[in-house]
Amino acid sequence: MTDSTFALTEEQRQFRETLRQFAEARIAPHAAEVDRTAEFPWESFAACRELELPSLGIPEAYGGAGADMVTQAIVTEELSRVCASTSLTILISKLGMLPVINWGSEELKRHYLPKVASGEMQASYCLSEADAGSDVAAMRARAVRDGSDYILTGSKFWITNAGISDVYVVFAKTDPDAGGRGISCFLVERDWGVTVPRLVEKMGMRGSPTGEVVLEEVRVPASHRIGEEGQGFMIAMHTLDRSRPTIGAQAVGIAQGAIDFSASYMKQRHAFGAPIADLQGLRFMLADMAMRNEAARALVYRACSMVDHDPTGELTQFGAMAKAFASDTSMWVTVEAVQLLGGYGYTKEFPVERFLRDAKVTQIYEGTNQVQRIVISRALLRGA
Repeated sequence: MTDSTFALTEEQRQFRETLRQFAEARIAPHAAEVDRTAEFPWESFAACRELELPSLGIPEAYGGAGADMVTQAIVTEELSRVCASTSLTILISKLGMLPVINWGSEELKRHYLPKVASGEMQASYCLSEADAGSDVAAMRARAVRDGSDYILTGSKFWITNAGISDVYVVFAKTDPDAGGRGISCFLVERDWGVTVPRLVEKMGMRGSPTGEVVLEEVRVPASHRIGEEGQGFMIAMHTLDRSRPTIGAQAVGIAQGAIDFSASYMKQRHAFGAPIADLQGLRFMLADMAMRNEAARALVYRACSMVDHDPTGELTQFGAMAKAFASDTSMWVTVEAVQLLGGYGYTKEFPVERFLRDAKVTQIYEGTNQVQRIVISRALLRGA
């Protein structure tokens, strides 16, 4: 599949059908309870392991399936269509391992990637801090060299999978006076002293824990530094360029779930003596929802294709476009779905209110959509 062709292959179409049947049978039945209890979806994750979904984003050389990015987007879509929290169980470990895949030593790759591919181990990506979200260079976490080790001290916030993950990829300053150029990247095992003092209560993605990760003089072998000292900011941005399109895929999947449920509801719900699907105004709402989401899907697939085929070209710009457009679309679609269901859409009796709450965070994490627009406009003005 090239950057200019977005029609799915027959193999990808069949894979989507398999994933949809799997998600509806094994994931969807737990989605409402996962949202209600705000607990990690262990049963759904176990089902994903049975289908070897954690392996898709890991190279074959390290025990993974080495799937192309469009195929990975399909997986994210189909899981998100029924339970966005479950989709994060796959996305977050891939995000955590991307620095290892692209910048880690052979030793780190061979030790950790096969365990993540099998689902035996999960990973988190620790970049943000309470006062350093969009402004990454303002981070305060420190890494001080001590012989053959580093001593890491600091607090990371908004960390997905906090308390669940076995390993944490942590960004910290090795040179606090060098701004973004003084950041380095480390792989830290939970048992070395990582603590999670609190989780945050969220409006959506409630089955995916988010919290604070604290390191107090945690000793990390220098062999677990990813890349060279001072390369952390570059590694972080390189990683997000390759991860943002899959957040777009997550947003597309959430919106598709809302569209599909709305269409089914319209055929079953009656008003004025006929199914509300006969009302032209509601038909037009559904059509607009579907058109916008298809446009978002095409942009996501283009960005995903760039990851595989043109990673040094316009990926930064198109990854930001895909993430921003798809998440804005998802938010709009889910609001429309609630409106389409009327009073029922506002209740927890139906899933569209959950879709709306889950969609909101896709506009925020991995860079707010305001940040994405900065990235896009910067690229456009650079080429003008």
